[in-house]
Amino acid sequence: MDFSYKTQGTCAQQINFDLNGNVVTNIRFFGGCNGNLKAISKLLEGATVEEIERKLLGNTCGPRPTSCADQLARAVRVAYDKQQQGF
Repeated sequence: MDFSYKTQGTCAQQINFDLNGNVVTNIRFFGGCNGNLKAISKLLEGATVEEIERKLLGNTCGPRPTSCADQLARAVRVAYDKQQQGF
């Protein structure tokens, strides 16, 4: 399933990705640091929701309490939970 997540507190405004069970693929960031976010997307291709949370949840950017990476971890959890509930 294709999911879209509106980020909060980051330069990237949106993250889209596919979720099949708990496996995340095709991660696309809109806005933000293009090169770094492309690298994150490539490195996490095929990772599970749990792996992404373990690696990225709580990562901050400068003085901000979040980051694009942290927002991705939050996004995949929200999508997974919705998928489990049948939404």
